[in-house]
Amino acid sequence: MRGAHVIAAGAVSALGSGDLAYRVGEVGERAKIGTMRDEMLEREGFARPIAARVAGTSSLGIDRATHLLAEALAQCLARLEPRWRSKRIGLAVGTSSGGMLTMERFFATLARNERPTLDLARGATYFAPLADVLSSEGLSFAPRVLVLGACASSTLAIGLALRWLSLGRCDVVLAGGYDAVGSFVASGFEALRATTATLPRPFRIGRDGMALGEGAAMLALAQEPLGPTYGFVAGFGASTDAVHLTAPDPTGRGLGAAAALAIADAGIGAADIDLVSAHATATAFNDPAEARAMRRALGDRAPKVVHPFKAQIGHTLGAAGALETLAALDALSRNVAPAAAGEGSVDPECDVPLLDTNEDLRARAALKLSSAFGGANAALVLTARPTPSRSTPPRSVFIHAVARVAEALDARAIAEALAGHHPHLHRLDPLARLVISAAYRLSLATGRAALSGAGLVVGHGLATLEQNELFDRRRRERGPRAVEPRLFPATSPNAAAGECAIGMGLTGPTFAVGGSLHGGLEALAVAKDLVAAGDANAMLVIAADLGGPTSSALLAAAGAPPGVEGACACLLGSEPQEGAAPLDALIPPTLGDGPDWLWSPPCGHLELATYLERLGRR
Repeated sequence: MRGAHVIAAGAVSALGSGDLAYRVGEVGERAKIGTMRDEMLEREGFARPIAARVAGTSSLGIDRATHLLAEALAQCLARLEPRWRSKRIGLAVGTSSGGMLTMERFFATLARNERPTLDLARGATYFAPLADVLSSEGLSFAPRVLVLGACASSTLAIGLALRWLSLGRCDVVLAGGYDAVGSFVASGFEALRATTATLPRPFRIGRDGMALGEGAAMLALAQEPLGPTYGFVAGFGASTDAVHLTAPDPTGRGLGAAAALAIADAGIGAADIDLVSAHATATAFNDPAEARAMRRALGDRAPKVVHPFKAQIGHTLGAAGALETLAALDALSRNVAPAAAGEGSVDPECDVPLLDTNEDLRARAALKLSSAFGGANAALVLTARPTPSRSTPPRSVFIHAVARVAEALDARAIAEALAGHHPHLHRLDPLARLVISAAYRLSLATGRAALSGAGLVVGHGLATLEQNELFDRRRRERGPRAVEPRLFPATSPNAAAGECAIGMGLTGPTFAVGGSLHGGLEALAVAKDLVAAGDANAMLVIAADLGGPTSSALLAAAGAPPGVEGACACLLGSEPQEGAAPLDALIPPTLGDGPDWLWSPPCGHLELATYLERLGRR
């Protein structure tokens, strides 16, 4: 079986806690709205201070994201049937900003020439909230991954959970995501002119953007239910636009491909999709592109209803896919066609069916769509009951090539290497140049043709810390209304992966991971599973670490050894080639637990290189 039952769930959003966080309401009701003017954003001088906050958590709390994740995970575990606790349990969590609230305090401390405390330094990472929650609860999971796929993170996490179950890696997986609203991220989206001045109106004439939201959601998935379930995740698909870092492919080709893959994976036809849970950011370019993606995947037959849940709970970034999945499963299980928040006529360029009030609908299946910075796309197919069971044996996986770089190529060398394949070379940040340099060095060994249609998983430790400090410094100096929009996109840990996909023409699943400083091994394990499960015939794995004063200060304050800049790349494939090392006997690295393990060693690219050498690939 490729799909899985949702056997437990926990969630928090602006609409409430538990089931209230995602419940779509009763027939005849209008959509409930959790977005409003936000006191913190108003106080800090935002031009468009609209957000959707979770009640009961201080907006100034340094551990706000940790609280949200802890609450959703605790709810999910409390609802998990006790017999599952003795089974092999995996964990796949997605986030866009991780410990950004603490990171803001870390940057401010450095700006005052003060030495950060140990707790502040260790909390100023993308993996800190997850590490804190697991440490405080004394929980251990294997396999485990932190997906840094921006706004598609939790949809990708749920997809990875399906693959782990089908590959027999574990018996149950907890999958989902979280994010909190803070000044750093809010100022970035406002600078990009992506936020609304009133309320979001997805797919409608006159829409002016999204409202940021916060929340968390965790789903427990298993192939064998032991009691009542929330529904069934029947299929998964992922792709990459390889067009632009922040804008979608206007044709909808990439997102449409991910949707078609998910439908095929579920073993159903496009005609069975009655409900679409849309990404629906209410921005001028994204909504029409998503509507075209729906038409590409579903053909001439439109779904009976499209649900833009972000208009109710805000754009919850790393939590969005999981919260929207739970809302769609709620609609399927209770035979409700959910209403769409927002007013006005539907934009003819979008032409999707929106409801003013909830209606009765016995939908056969729902399609959940997500897209993100870096051109990442992910889709799920959801049903109230299991689709016909099918078995797909795991494919063999081989290492085709390995390459290492100590530093990034200069701008001229990258321009020559990419030969015009990247339209915005002048915008590349140092981390993106490093990742592209490693991919280019790998292509010299394999040939560019070997990368056609491939995907990419980039493993990070400190990820975009240097770029984040630069952006936050300008934010503190100039205020949220005067930050530089060109600096913000590269603060996403998924940015380097996306820029590499554009430059190398990668269209398979592409995203970043980084649940510790061991991000390179995490990326290797995830990419191997995607090839084994058939999500791509080839996957690049790149571990990249960027040096700099901010990274050095954090590692020193955290009690970790100094970092070393560089990148290691390898190409995994499903076809044996001369000299290719088989990975069939490879047991993917088991990521450890505890603060000491999280902070040693500090260089994921060196660790990946060493690991590959032990496998006989130099």
